[in-house]
Amino acid sequence: MAEILVLVDHVDGEVKKVTLELLTLANRLGEAAAVWVGPGYDSGRDRLAEYGAGKVYVAADEELTSYVVAPKAALLAQLVAASSPAAVLVAATAEGKEVAGRLAVRTGSGVLTDVVDVTDGFVAEHSIFGGGVVAHARVRTGTPIIAVRPNSVAPEAAPATPAEEQVSVTLSDADKAAKVVEKVVQEKGERPDLTEAAIVVSGGRGVGGADNFSIIEGLADSLGGAVGASRAATDAGWYPHSFQVGQTGKTVSPQLYIAVGISGAIQHRAGMQTSKTIIAINKDPEAPIFELVDYGVVGDLFNVAPQLTEEITKRK
Repeated sequence: MAEILVLVDHVDGEVKKVTLELLTLANRLGEAAAVWVGPGYDSGRDRLAEYGAGKVYVAADEELTSYVVAPKAALLAQLVAASSPAAVLVAATAEGKEVAGRLAVRTGSGVLTDVVDVTDGFVAEHSIFGGGVVAHARVRTGTPIIAVRPNSVAPEAAPATPAEEQVSVTLSDADKAAKVVEKVVQEKGERPDLTEAAIVVSGGRGVGGADNFSIIEGLADSLGGAVGASRAATDAGWYPHSFQVGQTGKTVSPQLYIAVGISGAIQHRAGMQTSKTIIAINKDPEAPIFELVDYGVVGDLFNVAPQLTEEITKRK
């Protein structure tokens, strides 16, 4: 089967969920070959094997993570030239899309970004205008370079015993033009990461203010979930923009998504409509969010959410 390169997204050896999604997608189309850049491979080896990496190219040189983006593109370009893969998959994050663009230039290939699925023949599917339009596209030149939107594919375990190949790349002066001079580790709370959480509770305009987001946090904490917010809530300054779910925020696909006081504008729906089970709490029975949900509660969130939190806490 044709080899498909998957750039591993990891932090100090902790493999991100989006990488598992890419490996799953790669194995549907060919044979997944993971590309590991930087130190920490020993910590991530088992995770890659669990999700079907048939081969792993390991570039463990710490220097590759001392510069911004370019070294990853240089390494991938070298692997494309050496192994002639059928395609290259990266995460459609800010960094991943820049890697994809640089790699396309280096290899003279076409690039597709914000892809939500890839089918036989490397036909990519795009969900645009908040999911109102589905478009399909295919690269016609070179090796298809495809940036896949996180949470678009359900990761599936497929245990394998990957072959490992140590690789290195010589960086040019241009690759070293932007150097990382300092790394600041953001403190993690007890809640799971928003994009990787199995349960997400989001608050919207109906919450009414920053202080009232404690209701959303309480419900999320009772379920062991993450907290999200609509654009209206983050634009109003009620919650940090880093927690925004939607077309211009983060895309989530948890097992359970609870929308509290969110009307359901198409921009928000674009960021959460692939959730497995969706529950909405809204006092407006005509709110668009009810068109999307599995379960809807028409009621005042200030009464419903605290009662729900209390009942969940009792059952623990």
